[in-house]
Amino acid sequence: MEVTGSRYKGETKNGRMEGKGEYTFPTETKYEGEMKDGMFHGKGVLYFPNGSKYEATWENGIAKQGSFTFADGLQCQEKDWDYCDGYDRRFYSERCNGLRPAGESQLTDLHPPRVIPEWCYDCGDGFYDPTTKVVTSYTGRFLRNADDSEHEWIVRTCRKAWDEVVGIDPEKSPSIRPEETSNIK
Repeated sequence: MEVTGSRYKGETKNGRMEGKGEYTFPTETKYEGEMKDGMFHGKGVLYFPNGSKYEATWENGIAKQGSFTFADGLQCQEKDWDYCDGYDRRFYSERCNGLRPAGESQLTDLHPPRVIPEWCYDCGDGFYDPTTKVVTSYTGRFLRNADDSEHEWIVRTCRKAWDEVVGIDPEKSPSIRPEETSNIK
């Protein structure tokens, strides 16, 4: 395990994981639960670094039945999923606690939102630096190198550290008089 960067604390039998234990992957994802013959077997929970978790019944290392809970407490449902369905785009915290007052923009499910390092993007599980194409965890630990497809998606869709100045189209804003547009770019 030391070779792969994984760690194990718990019961063993014949040098293999057996009984109850805690297995930590190099990514800091952690499994806590029952083991048999060196594999996840029985009831166990995978805890992810972002705070989400997957509770399942495992059989010879394969999850047979389980449920996923996001870091904010939202439980994934296979049927009748009504979260973020196109009609209701609120964050889960807004569904639970109501909307914030006018003027307080809710950019993420966290309030206040994370501060993104300069020239980087918040890609959901960490920060992305487009010059190095590296995603690091929110604590600064290396997570992965982004391929071209992920780079394009992050740059197109994720929240960035800087504000872009957006001009005003005077033709679409009738309240602006033409003489006021000389300073608008």
